[in-house]
Amino acid sequence: MKRTITHLADGRELIYFDRRDDADRGAVDRRPLDPRPLASELRYDPLTEEWIAIAGHRQTRTFLPPADECPLCPSSDTRASEIPAHDYDVVVFENRFPSFSGNFGTYHDVGGLSEVRPGAGRCEVVCFTSEHSSSFSRLTDAQVELVMEAWADRTAELSAIEGVEQVFVFENRGEEIGITLPHPHGQIYAYPYVTPRTKLQLAAAQRRPGLFADVLAAERAGERVVASNELWTAFVPAAARWPYEVHVYPHRQVPDLAALTEVERAAFAPLYTSVLRALDGIFGVAMPYISAWHQAPVRYLRELGHLHLELFSIRRAPGKLKYLAGSESAMGAFVNDVLPEEAARLLRSQVDH
Repeated sequence: MKRTITHLADGRELIYFDRRDDADRGAVDRRPLDPRPLASELRYDPLTEEWIAIAGHRQTRTFLPPADECPLCPSSDTRASEIPAHDYDVVVFENRFPSFSGNFGTYHDVGGLSEVRPGAGRCEVVCFTSEHSSSFSRLTDAQVELVMEAWADRTAELSAIEGVEQVFVFENRGEEIGITLPHPHGQIYAYPYVTPRTKLQLAAAQRRPGLFADVLAAERAGERVVASNELWTAFVPAAARWPYEVHVYPHRQVPDLAALTEVERAAFAPLYTSVLRALDGIFGVAMPYISAWHQAPVRYLRELGHLHLELFSIRRAPGKLKYLAGSESAMGAFVNDVLPEEAARLLRSQVDH
């Protein structure tokens, strides 16, 4: 792998990850870009003990442009995009409209028993392929391994930034999910706090040592396994919240993506893409989904973390979506319309088809 660091016209960092050592990454971004926005502000909710990012500048981000104006496609002789080169394998760059950054402004008391502080951190975009009409499920194993190299690299680098407490790697896919750009890509958030979901999981693991390993062992012995190999298992959890939800665990407990071996990364690639294709095969349409890597925080109860991926779709039937209505949105109390065992059976029937 060749790793090349460069910068965009407004000073944002861009990193090429290439399979070839002779890749030329000398292209320069000459666009007349606006100054980078100030970081969001974080406001504390005393009732839930959660931090909420207020990022008004994100209202102006690019929204579903036509394919010939896609900012994630390579630049051409007639159009400049976010990627100056005319081709690429995998690219990571700082988000132009970040929820968190190091570009601080002035922050004032807002009352309401809420503490206010800068939205410190960093947000990055990960372009999986230069092919606009492709998808993660269509990447070759070698391409997936390169993406994982980029994820691991960025996890390690972002974890070293002062004030970063957790690194979150994820992909949103499909207009139903709310994407703003259809080009195959994911994102990385470097949070200045530990997220609520992670705190809940680690608190449970603190009360029951070995919890993640116990969950994995129990599911591997049951009927909800979707796909597996010697190093990874994909299963529908017993208490799935979403109509089609799959958790993917490495058999070895590691804290984050940077801790995976080359062999483990290679074994993940064919298993994961087969699960993604199985999702699409259930109803014969491209399934909208969120794919979320749960990594151990940088410092907080790090020793309890067990890297795993949670993949879920909001589609529950042909032409029908699972909306987060009153119970889920207001109370955080989920009602799932699909029996997890049935979801696992349907997914298994589509694996490698």
